Amino acid sequence: MRRNGLTKYDAPLRIQYQWGYDAFNRGGRLVKKGKHQIFEENRPNIDPNTMQAREWQRGWNDAYYEQLDKVQTNEARARS
Repeated sequence: MRRNGLTKYDAPLRIQYQWGYDAFNRGGRLVKKGKHQIFEENRPNIDPNTMQAREWQRGWNDAYYEQLDKVQTNEARARS
């Protein structure tokens, strides 16, 4: 237990969201698996069945889709 009776699992979920968001922006690496290239992220050691892991993934996904929108906008602008 920490001060105020909180444990590490009671932390505000926005912290885990920000960790995921920042992890995408810091980057990972492209890994070739078979015919496909996948992006391997730097995921912290969080149990995948927890709310913290889901919030981390939500932050990662938001950053990914923001970047995807920027890329699609720039491609559309370049075509016209």
